[in-house]
Amino acid sequence: MEWLTNPEIWISLITLTVLEIVLGIDNIIFISIMASKLPANKQKKARQLGLALAMITRVLLLLSLSWIMTLTSPLFNMGEWIALTDAELLKQFAISGRDLILIIGGLFLIYKSTSEIHDKLEGEEHQTNTKAVITFSGVIVQILLLDIVFSLDSVITAVGMANHIQVMIAAVIIAVIVMMLSAGGISDFVNNHPTVKMLALSFLLLIGVSLLAEGFDQHIPKGYIYFAMAFSVLVEMLNLKMNKGKKPIQLRNLAEEPEEK
Repeated sequence: MEWLTNPEIWISLITLTVLEIVLGIDNIIFISIMASKLPANKQKKARQLGLALAMITRVLLLLSLSWIMTLTSPLFNMGEWIALTDAELLKQFAISGRDLILIIGGLFLIYKSTSEIHDKLEGEEHQTNTKAVITFSGVIVQILLLDIVFSLDSVITAVGMANHIQVMIAAVIIAVIVMMLSAGGISDFVNNHPTVKMLALSFLLLIGVSLLAEGFDQHIPKGYIYFAMAFSVLVEMLNLKMNKGKKPIQLRNLAEEPEEK
């Protein structure tokens, strides 16, 4: 227990916790948007369960560090399929387990954000006679799948920032508790402001593209992504303040639409 009295441990815990919260913002946005597809009385439960699953996934990954390290070993090389001979290009086309998870997660996030934007903006003339059934378990499964992708990024950051597994787990738990306490307010704000919801979906689209690029070893500095997101939020806050008092446009919500007879 001597590590508890070490100031360097506490500094790394605070720093890592803040980073985990920042990295968890995209997770909160995705969970909030997915939960909003459910009836109002089930949304809070879906958000809390989604974040609890995120915490469990991250802790389990932290306890499996030896397995996490094997994910960086190449599984196959796409460059060999197209007969590339350049060593540098071959290195970039090598796909590891981590790359595969990021590519699949990025494609899934791009698909979900694009389909959500389409569903929210689609007019009545585009409605089909068959409406997709939105279930609680279906939403939770989608949240769990993306939790795995977001958790992988979070765990890799934790491993690089701290040397003690106790510090990593404590930072993850504290960060998720903070996210649980703030998720309701963030979700209500996003759902009550249609333009903010569109902005949040655009952020998810951007993150999906970033994950896809990362899977192909094309690293995009996260500082650029977070700066672009922060600037967009600032512009949107000014826009909301300027239009305060005006009735916002209404987006479609399949969960609240009456069933066709």
